[in-house]
Amino acid sequence: MVYVNGAPHAGDPYALGWLYVPVALKKGLNELYVRTSQFSRFQGLTARLIFPEKPVALNTEDPTLPSVVPGNQTEPLWGAVVLINTTRKPLTGLQLKSRLAGKELITELPTVPALTTRKVGFRMDASAVSKKEDGKVALSLLQAGKPVDEKELSLSVAGPGEHYSQTFISEIDGSVQYFGVAPQSKPDGKAPALFLSVHGAGVEAIGQARAYQPKDWGVLVAPTNRRPRGFNWEDWGRLDALEVFNRAKKQFRPDPQRIYLTGHSMGGHGTWYLGATFPGNWAAIAPCAGYPTLAGYGSHDGKIPEEGGNAMEKMLLRSSNPSNVLRLASNYKPLGVYILHGDADRTVSVEYARQMRQLLGTFHPDFTHYEYPGGSHWYGNESVDWKPLFDYFSWHRIKADSAVNTIDFTTANPAISSTLRWASVEQQHHPLQYSRIELKRDKKARTITGKTDNVQRLSLSLADFAPGETVSITLDSLKTVSYSVRNADDRLYLIKNEQWKIGAKPAVHQKGPHRNGTFKEPFNHRMVFVYGTAGTAAENEWAYNKARYDAETWYYRGNGAVDMVSDKEFTPARYADRGVVLFGNATTNRAWSSLLATCPIQVSRGQLTIGTERYAGEDISAYFAWPRPDSPVASVAAVTGTGLAGLKAADANQYFAAGSGFPDFMIFGLNMTKDGVKGVWKAGFFDNNWQLVNRESVGQEVGGR
Repeated sequence: MVYVNGAPHAGDPYALGWLYVPVALKKGLNELYVRTSQFSRFQGLTARLIFPEKPVALNTEDPTLPSVVPGNQTEPLWGAVVLINTTRKPLTGLQLKSRLAGKELITELPTVPALTTRKVGFRMDASAVSKKEDGKVALSLLQAGKPVDEKELSLSVAGPGEHYSQTFISEIDGSVQYFGVAPQSKPDGKAPALFLSVHGAGVEAIGQARAYQPKDWGVLVAPTNRRPRGFNWEDWGRLDALEVFNRAKKQFRPDPQRIYLTGHSMGGHGTWYLGATFPGNWAAIAPCAGYPTLAGYGSHDGKIPEEGGNAMEKMLLRSSNPSNVLRLASNYKPLGVYILHGDADRTVSVEYARQMRQLLGTFHPDFTHYEYPGGSHWYGNESVDWKPLFDYFSWHRIKADSAVNTIDFTTANPAISSTLRWASVEQQHHPLQYSRIELKRDKKARTITGKTDNVQRLSLSLADFAPGETVSITLDSLKTVSYSVRNADDRLYLIKNEQWKIGAKPAVHQKGPHRNGTFKEPFNHRMVFVYGTAGTAAENEWAYNKARYDAETWYYRGNGAVDMVSDKEFTPARYADRGVVLFGNATTNRAWSSLLATCPIQVSRGQLTIGTERYAGEDISAYFAWPRPDSPVASVAAVTGTGLAGLKAADANQYFAAGSGFPDFMIFGLNMTKDGVKGVWKAGFFDNNWQLVNRESVGQEVGGR
C-alpha cells in the first residue's frame, strides 16, 4: 500500500500491473510513504505516476467476461470493466452501451465516487453471435446521454463441447463474477455427475477448467476464489465456491448422489477445507498437491500461528478456528478421499500428503493415497486430470439421509457450517470454539442417542420417522427427551442448559446459522460502505479515505465492487437487508444511531464504552460487528476510533487477508501499530443473545488504562 499526502491507497502485491489508483497531488511537496513486503522486494518495487489523458475513462486491462455459447443465449450476458474517475466529484447519471454483433444494450451504472476506480457491470445481447468472428463488443461510456469514452473488447465464442466461462451477479457485493466450465462430452439426457474443481494460486478459473478433458459422465465447474489468488478458498473464497456450487446445481441438475470436489495446490488446500467444512455436499474429494492448513503452510499473507502465547492471542486466534482442517478432520468420515501428490514437489512438500494419510489412517475406512513418481508441483494436466482419481470418484455416491444413522460432525461456526444430514448445530455455548455432535439413530427402536460438545441448541430432522411415532432422544447421558412426530417436515429443536429440553428455532435477533458474528461477517449481503461526514474536516477526510482504501483493496483482492455512500445519503430502507460497514463514530457518522443504538459498545469523540467499562482519550480504535436491527440476516461492522489518532490506527489491520481471525469485537490503542497484540486492550465474543459476558472476552491493561 501507499500513503499519498496522508491518504491510504491499495497496492499491487502480486505485481499484476493493472491496478490504477487516482491520487490527488498538490502544489509543492507531495509525500509518498510506501509499505512493501518480502514478496515485493524479491520482485522489485515499481510504481508509476501517470497523468491521464481523460479525467473519466474505461480501462479494459482487468475485465470480467463471459464466453458466448451460440444457440444458448436466452438472456443478456454480464461483463465488467473498470471505470476510472480522476475528478474531485462523484460521477452520476452514467450509462454503458454495448454493441455485439449488431445488438445494442444500455446498462445504468452506479455512482462512482471522487478519485476512485470501480469495476462496473454491463449487459450484452449475444443472441446474434453465431461464429467466433462475432465476439467483438464495442463499449461506449455515456454521461447524460453524451459519449465520454469508448473501448472495444473481444469475447471468446465457444464451439460445441468446448470449455467456456460463465458470468453471474454475486450476492456478496453485487459485482460480476465468473466460473469456468468443462461441459459433459456426451450428454445422454440423464442427470450428470458434478465436479467442483478449485484452482491454485495464480490460476484463472477458466484455466483450471481447461486442464480437464470433458467427461462423458459429468460436468466440471471451476469457481474463481474471487481472484487467481484471492482468499485461499477461505472467507469470501468459500462464499464464492458456494455461490458457484449452488448455481451449478440449479443449472446442470446433477445426480444428487454424484457430486465431487477436487483442486490443486492452493486448491488442494481448498479441497481439504471445503471438504471438511461441508462434508454433506460431496460423495468424495480429491486434494492434489495440497496442504491442509494455513497454519502449517501459510499463504502470501503469512501463516496463522499454531497457538497463542497468552490469553489475548488465544482469543484472537479462536476466530480462525474454522480454518483448522486438522480439528475438523473427523468430518471426512462419510467421504471417499483420494490424495494425489508428486513425490518430487518442491512447492508444496509431499510431506503434507503423508501427514494427512497418517491422520486418516487412524480412523478413516475409505481413502487412497498416490504419489506420482518424479512428479513436481505441476507435471502436466495429469496433475489434476488423473484417470484413477476420476475412477475413484465413479465408485462413490452420497447416501440418502434415510440410509445414514450415524453422524459425527464438528464445526467452529454454525454460520459457516451447521448441518450434516439430519442434524444441525444451531447455537454454541462458547462462540467459535469447536462444537461436535456424535449421534446414532435407531429407527426401529425410535431412538436417537449420542454425545455433544459445546452445543447449546441442536436441531434434528424427524423426516424418517412416521407421524404419530414417539422418538426418545438421550444425549450426554442426561435425562431422555420424548417427542411425538407431527408430520414429515417436523424438526425438533433441543436446548441444553443443565439438561436437554425441547425448545424452538433460534430467534432472528439471536445468534445462529443465519448470523453468528465475527467482525468479517457484515462484509456480505451486497455490503455498503458508509463514511461519516458529521465530524471535523480531518475526521471526515479520514472516513472517506479509509472507505475508499477498503474499496480499492476489496477490488484488488476480491475482484469486487462496493457501494460507497455518505452518512447523509444512507437510509436503512434504501439499503434494506444489506451488510453495512460504518467508518467513523457516533459523533462523526450520522448512520450510527439508526444501526448501533442498542449495541453495548459505543464510541464517540473522546471516549469508548463497552458495557460498564469506559476508556477515555482520542487514540482508541475498535472493530466490532453487530446484528442489523431491521434485518434477519445482515450485520453491521464498525471501523471506528475516539479521535483522529484512534481512527488512523484503524488503518493498520488487513482484514481482507484470508483466514485471519477477528472476533466480534476488538479494542486497541494507537500503540498496537508498534507493539502488536500488546496494544490490544480487549477482545471477545457476544453470547447467543448478543450480550457481553465476561467468560467470552479477554482484557489486558495497556498504558495504565
